[in-house]
Amino acid sequence: MAALTVGMAACSGDDSGGSSAAEAGPNGVDDGSELTLWTRAPLEKQAKLLVEAYNSSHQNKVKLTVVPNDDYVAKVGAAAGSDGLPDLFAADIVYVPNWVNQGLFQDLSANIDGLSFKDSINKGHLSAGTLDGKKHVLPFVLDLSMLFWNKQLFKDAGLDPEKAPATLDEYAAAAKAVQAMKKPGVYGTAAGLNCGGCLVFTWFPSVWAGGGEVLSEDGTESKLGDDTAQKVYSTWHDMWKSGSVLPSSAGETGPTWTAAFTEGKVGLMLYPATLLSSTPFDVGVAAIPGPTGGGSTFVGGDGIGVSKDSKKAAQAWNFLSWMMSEAAQVEVLAKNKDVVSRADLASNKYAAEDPRLVTINDAAGKGDTPVALNFQQAFNAPNSPWLTLVRNRVLNGSGDLQKDNGEINAVLKQ
Repeated sequence: MAALTVGMAACSGDDSGGSSAAEAGPNGVDDGSELTLWTRAPLEKQAKLLVEAYNSSHQNKVKLTVVPNDDYVAKVGAAAGSDGLPDLFAADIVYVPNWVNQGLFQDLSANIDGLSFKDSINKGHLSAGTLDGKKHVLPFVLDLSMLFWNKQLFKDAGLDPEKAPATLDEYAAAAKAVQAMKKPGVYGTAAGLNCGGCLVFTWFPSVWAGGGEVLSEDGTESKLGDDTAQKVYSTWHDMWKSGSVLPSSAGETGPTWTAAFTEGKVGLMLYPATLLSSTPFDVGVAAIPGPTGGGSTFVGGDGIGVSKDSKKAAQAWNFLSWMMSEAAQVEVLAKNKDVVSRADLASNKYAAEDPRLVTINDAAGKGDTPVALNFQQAFNAPNSPWLTLVRNRVLNGSGDLQKDNGEINAVLKQ
């Protein structure tokens, strides 16, 4: 994906006395400094694993602060305005272009370009953090949206527990089959139908898998009124009308959108790959299908960089360079069934032990990361125009699709 270029220079480094990351050499400085790092709550598990592994093997020590997801944007904004950002902070990848544009991250181009494996780093995350050719973030944790299904519920419903639905229509048929069992408290599928971020994460891949696009190349025009997207909405509207969708999905704003599946009460779901290790029963995993087939994923998760306010950029780079190393990517992330951020490490020993991890890593190469300066306002914000569009089409089966899509365009073009 092309980098988003908006012509506004981002902060190119700290000029207030601290050493720059680039001056410190390829591995940065490990001199016993204390570094501060912020992350949002959905990635707490992975962040803690990385920080604990780093702290146990380095003189530097990272102090981790985990912030509730709904409070994170406001906290970063307030800190940026008062020059109080931590040394390192992670950001949902869809927020990264805006925060890079605002100058919240230091330029890491020389450091990243000096990595021998730079060409194998996930391109979606690098691209989201690139402005005017300068790179500002690395992947912190990749989170892919995947199709998960409960093998026991599939078997109970007379479905093949080893076979993934190959199309969105087959997905709907499987949901209805699980629903038809009428097991108390069990539903065919679930979604975060009042959560814009949940919906871009799980529904955009169906559009991509179907050969469609969700945004123009420059991120200023929505394609979500096109034919492929309409097929996605109509399939979900049909599932909703049939009663196959967990009823509480209608009001789900995000905090508990995966809970019913994790509790074994949902047959199949579009679900975060990062939850594979904590799902307590046997699940199948596949790429998300389009209306007539194919497969894709939203390459989400968080990017991470050195903040404009850090006086310890060289030490912060020591953490970042270690984070991208084989020791961290394989022995911390892959060992925990998480996706690695380097394509050259995708076929690692832990992935080889679990075919589902191979499937997830393979999907990462077929997915996408949409980039738009105003992504948050257009899609993720409460009462976003995207949320209005989905709720009109899926819950109500009404509304003027082109008008609703036009409201998304109006925000993207601001």
